[in-house]
Amino acid sequence: MKRRLAAILAADVAGYSRMMAEDEEGTLHTLEAYRAVMSELIDEHGGRIFSIAGDSVVAEFTSAVEAVRAAVAIQRVLQRRNADLALERRMEFRIGINLGDVIVEGKDLLGDGVNVAARMQGLAAPTGICISGALREQIEGKLNFPITVLGERSLKNIPRPVQVCRIDWDVDAPTIPGVLHSGAFELPDKPSMAVLPFSNMSGDPEQEYFSDGIADDIITALSRYRWFFVIARNSTFAYKGRPGIDVKQVARELGVRYVLEGSMRRVDNRIRASAQLIEAETSNHIWAERFDRDLVDIFALQDEITQSVVAAIEPEMLMVEGRRAARKNPTANLDAYDCCMRGVWHFHQFVPDDNMQAEVWLRRSIDLDTNLAQSHMALARTLSARIWWGWSRGIDQDLSAAYAAATRAVALDDRDAYTHYSLFGVNMLARQHEQALAEAQRAIDLNPNFALGYYALGWIRVYIGRFAEAIDPLLRSLRLSPNDPLAGFQVGWLALAKYHQGNYEEAVCYAERALRGRRIPVVFRTLLASLGQLGRTEEAKIVLAEFGQFTFADAERYWKITSPYADPAHRAHLAEGLRKAGVSESSIFLDGT
Repeated sequence: MKRRLAAILAADVAGYSRMMAEDEEGTLHTLEAYRAVMSELIDEHGGRIFSIAGDSVVAEFTSAVEAVRAAVAIQRVLQRRNADLALERRMEFRIGINLGDVIVEGKDLLGDGVNVAARMQGLAAPTGICISGALREQIEGKLNFPITVLGERSLKNIPRPVQVCRIDWDVDAPTIPGVLHSGAFELPDKPSMAVLPFSNMSGDPEQEYFSDGIADDIITALSRYRWFFVIARNSTFAYKGRPGIDVKQVARELGVRYVLEGSMRRVDNRIRASAQLIEAETSNHIWAERFDRDLVDIFALQDEITQSVVAAIEPEMLMVEGRRAARKNPTANLDAYDCCMRGVWHFHQFVPDDNMQAEVWLRRSIDLDTNLAQSHMALARTLSARIWWGWSRGIDQDLSAAYAAATRAVALDDRDAYTHYSLFGVNMLARQHEQALAEAQRAIDLNPNFALGYYALGWIRVYIGRFAEAIDPLLRSLRLSPNDPLAGFQVGWLALAKYHQGNYEEAVCYAERALRGRRIPVVFRTLLASLGQLGRTEEAKIVLAEFGQFTFADAERYWKITSPYADPAHRAHLAEGLRKAGVSESSIFLDGT
């Protein structure tokens, strides 16, 4: 008989029997989806499921700290997913965790240590987490989650009283109050960082795409660490080209504790790079290193910088989450990767000519290596963006090509949040609402710092009529990218959500704010409808004059495809506001089809 000490996590569904009686198939479908999410999170934190029966899940961990982290991550993810379900269909788990001696029988675990975890689970409230006193002793001072001691309890079939504690977890949210107002942000309660664009030291402006691509990939790698907070690339790249950047100011404006900066020089097939991690408040250099590598080692270099940053801030993360954050080298064909980086650079310029150039480079990359998921993903995003911006001269052709590229990207790399985001985008345009929602949720599951994932979730919730639930993910997206030059889209969807809630004054404020940067056609539409509902027709005339300057190859098709409502009544509500603003049938597509 083998014995070992283990942290045991036991979970079951509150009210499962009632849910099965009311909707057996729907309940089983949700349970299957939630179990898949739980399994990934348990594995991510170094755990192993050893028992599944009915609605229960029982897993073991070698680390008490990781067991609690896994439990909190599970509750946070399931709460986010529950927001998309009707109240009666929401599936809330109760979780109990115990540290104790267990008996090993094949792949199964038995004994008192498992039984106490099951009793802890029974004491937990729906969405709650209860732990034993023995486990609490092991995690004290190692986690940020508050712990409430509930006292000793007599548990069924346990011969001694057991101290019971509750983990007072909260939502997995960046600090978002004031995100729409200027001023310093409150720091998140976990290590927070921003990666500035790497300086191009080659002296060749043509190499800008290369240094940008290196920094972009490092941001993506760091953002996969669930217990970090990482600012999105659009916000950090807004500092590109600014002379004399003050790290303290950057950290203050983005609301982070650490800033990573570096430089890159590419000479023939050699790369010379330097990087340094700075604690902004003290200006202390936490880590700094110089690198001299062959070009073929580019992916190893990116991983080395990423792991060095993690090790300098939170070395424990490398032991568990490092397995999840590590990525495969995307390609052995460096010419294909180079073309992909060039295409991505052009895509991020967000102007029509560069959008066309992005397509050229990305198709060239795919010709060189058809299995490079990043190129297919970027091509899908390029074509989708072309449609939303109104630049497309063949909407249906671009949509078809974008769908094929996004589908291929996900097939090649199902673990990349960006591939799922690209598939979300084409599903939105195609009015495949259920699929779009699933892709948005999946993107956030894979990358908990993914600003675009939260943006996608808020966006789809607006068009499926969950206007109140759309606000939170849109604000989270803005907190993860507070200095985003394209924030007009996030704020624009906030305006549309407020419009459909009947808060027309707020909708006007948000829409006007969204239009301060880029002139986005779909946001103009929201502003006009809001002014129309408020009876502010004179202001609407001024807006309509500017609105009329937009030209589209196929205006009717453009306005139809960029109104992907699930419920025709919501489209009719928007059309009502536009008519009141004086928009004629010939100016914009208004009917409810």
